[in-house]
Formats: sequence, C-alpha cells, structure tokens
Amino acid sequence: MSNITLFKNGNIALPDYLRQSDDVTKMLAGNSGGKQISIKGGVWRMMVGGEEVAKNEERAMNFVVVAAAPKVHRTFFKDKYEEGKTVEATCWSAGGDVPDPEVPAASRQSSACATCKNNIAGSGEGTSRACRYSRRIAVALENDITGNIYRLQLPAKSIFGRPEGDKMPLDAYAKFLAGHGVPITGVVTEARFDTAEAVPVVKFRAVRPLSPDEWEMAQASAKSEDAARAVEFKIVVKPKDKPADLYSAAPADAPAPVAKVVAAPVAEDDIPEPIKRSSAKKTEAAPTTSRVDSVMDEWATDDDA
Repeated sequence: MSNITLFKNGNIALPDYLRQSDDVTKMLAGNSGGKQISIKGGVWRMMVGGEEVAKNEERAMNFVVVAAAPKVHRTFFKDKYEEGKTVEATCWSAGGDVPDPEVPAASRQSSACATCKNNIAGSGEGTSRACRYSRRIAVALENDITGNIYRLQLPAKSIFGRPEGDKMPLDAYAKFLAGHGVPITGVVTEARFDTAEAVPVVKFRAVRPLSPDEWEMAQASAKSEDAARAVEFKIVVKPKDKPADLYSAAPADAPAPVAKVVAAPVAEDDIPEPIKRSSAKKTEAAPTTSRVDSVMDEWATDDDA
C-alpha cells in the first residue's frame, strides 16, 4: 500500500525536465486550473478541466497533504443535481460565514450563514442542510511528492464527525496530529473510503513520518503556486445576457420610416426611459439583464478492515 499508484494507466516515469506542461498542451487541454481528484461514486478520479482522464478503483490511496483552505466553504444550489447536467451555485461562501461579494444580490439567501434558512437541519434531503459544507486540500502522491499537486474537495461527512479507531474525518485527524505536535505535511496520510456509508465518505490515518528528504520536498510543494490554486475557493459568475437592442429592426411588413436615425453607442445604464405617447401601442420593455523524526508506533499499524 505504501507505493500505491493513483492512476494505474497514467503513471508515466518522466525526467524532471519534462514535468512542466508546455503552452501547447495547456491550450489543447483547455488551459484548466490544475488537476483535481474527485471521489464521485466511491472511485478516485483524476479530473482535468472538468473531464475525467483517469481513475483508480482501489479503496485507499496514500498522499501527503501539502496545503489546505483556511476555512470550511459553504455552497447552496437552488436546483437539484442531475447526472450529466451542469448545476450552477446559487449562493456560496469561501469562509463559511457570509456570502461572498461575488454572489448576486438577488441570489443571496441571507446576510449571514449562521442565520440562513438553508443552514437548518432538515432544509435539505432528510436531516441534512440545504447549504452544503466542503473544504479543499492540496495533496501530492506519496511516490511523487515533487510532482503534480491535486485538489481534493471533501464533503461534510469527510470533514466532521467522531473518529473510529485510527480512521478519522479530516477535522479529528488534524486535531490528533496537532495534539502530538506533528504537522500534517510531515506524514504520509492514507485516505480510505468508508464502506459503511451510502455516499462517498473518506477517512484518514497517518501511515508513517516523511524522511528528511521527503520533508524538504513537501515543504517546497506547499509553497508552490499550484498548491495555492488548489485550495482557492472561487466561483466564477457568468455574465448576464445583454439587454435586447432597443433599436432593433422593425418587422418586414412595417411601414418604412420617414427618416433613418443612427443612434450613437450608449452605455446600458444611460439608456433613457421610453417616452409614453398616446398614439403608440403599448409594449413590454425588453429584459435587462520542521521536519518530522518520528510518529507514534501505533500509527504504522496496518488496518485494512
């Protein structure tokens, strides 16, 4: 298990000088913002630009956590998820306290997450909350610490909850390590799917401390731009449709105008209100729109149950 490969068919041994993707490859791949690991369906999936490019059906994988988002995120979706359909977030918060500034005013569900109606147990399916918790961490594979950095976004059940032996959700795992004065970036972490759960849930445990060389490599990866991007929580708001042209062409059967008027370009906010005329037919307005030397012996106990 210590040398587990995340993506069996995509593990190519490359020399260091070929590790950085060139501009041509980035362009062909859609210039996406890095790689990520999805746990959809209880399978480890490598995603690039939203598309699955490789997968591994092993129950567990080993990696080194090199970075983590400072806070838990929150996201609310008004529309239900449908397979194969892109569902846009309605309201969200990178810090889990108030809606982000980019959330449109009309879409904000509350001024504060704590008092939002979607934060009440039962507002979602069953006893869940309609507004979902998540947290992003940046990981590097155990046998490739200086290689690719992957984003792993964890759902609520993989973050919160009580530990079961040495298998713990992220918060409990981090507190356990902190209690022993061990940095999470200084150990190899095993992430394993909890088969007792109906939905994909990952639990964590420390496998071994990093060697001095591995520790130095992990620190370098932690300071990389890729690690920073992997844990950044940002939802891009799509621009609204432009308002219809107020000077659009008349129907083909309309009488010819007496004189053709060419309007100078006008900013949308400067368009005047239409003047009401008694003789004109009413119409609706067009829409606007330190290095680790050791870890407790019991951590290295292999428990694959």
